[in-house]
Amino acid sequence: MTQRYRNCIQQLISIILLTLSSNAIAQERVLIFAAASLTNALTEVGNTFKADAIANPTAINPVFSFASSSTLARQVAQGAPAHIYLSANQKWMDYLVEQNAVAADSRVTLLHNSLVLIAPNTSPVDNVALTKHWNITQAVGDSRVAVGDPDHVPAGRYAKQALSSLGLWQQAMPLLARTNNVRGALALVERGESPFGIVYATDAKIAAKVKTVATFPADSHKAIEYPLVMVDNNANAATTSFYQYLQSNVAQAIFVKYGFKVDSV
Repeated sequence: MTQRYRNCIQQLISIILLTLSSNAIAQERVLIFAAASLTNALTEVGNTFKADAIANPTAINPVFSFASSSTLARQVAQGAPAHIYLSANQKWMDYLVEQNAVAADSRVTLLHNSLVLIAPNTSPVDNVALTKHWNITQAVGDSRVAVGDPDHVPAGRYAKQALSSLGLWQQAMPLLARTNNVRGALALVERGESPFGIVYATDAKIAAKVKTVATFPADSHKAIEYPLVMVDNNANAATTSFYQYLQSNVAQAIFVKYGFKVDSV
């Protein structure tokens, strides 16, 4: 075997090893389970992270699964292969901590939100006074108020708390169109199928076909907080890297752009 032939073989082996190494890096995926209300903001955060060679030098690929916090929490508790969980309330995070299903020491409150009443852009209603005197029955007619299911969905739980605090729950309860997540409630109003909906301020902000007609007082419901946690107590470098990126100034600026509130921006 000539030296030239040996060199060619060595170069070929090096190329193969480099290709295999690159493919392994490209396949390093981080699966994030996140509340549906985070869809737009987190999608942009993920894309920004993937494009940032400094923050993401090894081509980590964040992949998102969006649904109601309750649905995702139950899946995590049952062993779903999520690496990171981001909830729309503390209750479901408490549940996972109690189940020893997440790395409790990594739990942080990442974001804050507010609750609003929306209507289609075509509605003649521009403002609603949220008091016990609001006649919801008259306002909705033969339709319904779109809301995440108060029995399961965090946005719906906040809505029930707010309506109860304002003395409107008993009137509103039989008039609710209950959806599987907050984006479902938003969609009903966007399509004009419901004259009103109760969603997060961030949902109203990204929807072109709805308008905010009232904001629920902050003291009418529990604080709307988004806790973040790593699922595995022995998280790998890829998971830790994206978990830290979610708390970075770059990510927080994106969250703020979508209407979320953060402690440091």
